[in-house]
Amino acid sequence: MPKVTIDGVTIEVDEGTTIMNAARKVGGEIVPPAMCYYSKLDKSGGKCRTCLVEVTKGSDKDPRPMPKLVASCSTPIMDGMEVSNKTSQKVLDARKGVVEFLLINHPLDCPVCDQAGECDLQNLSYEHGTEGTRFEEKKRVFDKIDIGPFIQLHMTRCIMCYRCVYTADQITNERVHGVLKRGDASEIGTYIEKAIDNDFSGNVIDVCPVGALTDKTFRFKSRVWFLNPMDAHRNCDKCSGKAVVWMFGEEIYRVTGRKDQYAEVEEFICNTCRFETKDLAKWTIEGPRHISRESVISQGHYEMQPLKIENNNEETK
Repeated sequence: MPKVTIDGVTIEVDEGTTIMNAARKVGGEIVPPAMCYYSKLDKSGGKCRTCLVEVTKGSDKDPRPMPKLVASCSTPIMDGMEVSNKTSQKVLDARKGVVEFLLINHPLDCPVCDQAGECDLQNLSYEHGTEGTRFEEKKRVFDKIDIGPFIQLHMTRCIMCYRCVYTADQITNERVHGVLKRGDASEIGTYIEKAIDNDFSGNVIDVCPVGALTDKTFRFKSRVWFLNPMDAHRNCDKCSGKAVVWMFGEEIYRVTGRKDQYAEVEEFICNTCRFETKDLAKWTIEGPRHISRESVISQGHYEMQPLKIENNNEETK
């Protein structure tokens, strides 16, 4: 098995593994950030450039460094390759520039955005962003539109990561939305409004790294750090029925798919579970969903609170 060294940590991986996935096997701070790459989606990655790393040694056979920074999500490792991520000043400077570029047209909607508290761009800008902006031109502005009965698109916030396009294309029978126009005029759209209407369309909300796609049944109801995320399941004939219910007291405010440590959905869920099943009696509560202690959501220490819910005539503690 080929070996790769990332920030001084050596690991053996399968042939063809990308630098990103090799770093994820190690975990911790050596894992590059990703705004467009999604391991569950084919052809994703290579759009946002936030995962750029420096290859200081190509391989044992060819030890020359690569002349430019490379996208870790699409670059396969070679035996003996050495990679610098957090230890490279070139990478940190480039990442700072990429964040500045992503924020050129992104509005300061954090105080009113439902994604605040679990936004990948918010976390990225906090770590690599600057205090001010050098951009003096007018930002792109789009009207909010409904692209389905349950989803509202805020194109102004979109960073063109293409995740939602790949999701709709790969987990549903037909794709009715994509990228319209070209260059700086590009936008995600359906051409025909309210065209998205299938049983798994709500998953585009879960994969969006920013607040461009919002759940109309949850919008402006609550901040995520006021809610308690609970693992729950139900019998469903369309999907696995395994989800996370976000509760305030004994009321379910929203339902999302279960995500791993890299904010990627483990199993896609149907619209019936996500939008139309907010009755607590229809769910079996398993217990608190573990959220990283660095997240603002975990600051309520909900995992330490006793859980006592009347569920399906049974008391869960």
